[in-house]
Amino acid sequence: MPTAVLYNMQGSKVGEFELSAALFGAEVNKSVLHETVVNYLANQRQGTQSTKTRTEVSGGGAKPFRQKGTGRARQGSTRAPQWIKGGVALGPKPRDYSYSINKKVKKLAMISALSAKAAEDCVLVIEDLKMDEIKTKKIADMLKAMGVDSKALIVTNEMEKNVYLSARNIEGVKASYVGMLNVYDVLNHDKFIVAKDAIAKLEEVYA
Repeated sequence: MPTAVLYNMQGSKVGEFELSAALFGAEVNKSVLHETVVNYLANQRQGTQSTKTRTEVSGGGAKPFRQKGTGRARQGSTRAPQWIKGGVALGPKPRDYSYSINKKVKKLAMISALSAKAAEDCVLVIEDLKMDEIKTKKIADMLKAMGVDSKALIVTNEMEKNVYLSARNIEGVKASYVGMLNVYDVLNHDKFIVAKDAIAKLEEVYA
């Protein structure tokens, strides 16, 4: 059964924590991870890019010159795409890039992501991850004591506002909670730092 080092809020080791084999010891499915990450990134796209066609740009109501006798190609409007200040031909328009994937695929991807982190010994458990005040230095000192000097994802059981606000100013560190956890964030951070009570919640949801 996989295990993780258990720390306190001061960043000191207080023991070992036994992780669920169903959640942290499963086989890693790379194809499912890829599918889920692509889906997440697609759903983050705003799709607000837009260009104006010849019917949307202002002006161009009058025919620029007569049809015959000038020796030039016939033109009906100065707002056709080949003209300066003309509309854009086949340009991008607002669109929705989001799509959904199967819930079972999402669940399998999360289990695979957590198992991958556990296999790399990148799962760190905090005994009691709560703060009475917003203090960035406290989170920074905790991470330093734990030896975390790379990108880290801190996960709590519920939304801990003080933890979130304290961690957000530290470069490479992101705070989240079980209800907002996603596969991309797990894979995008080197260390997965999770509160002890959040482990039980994760097992309840995914295992």
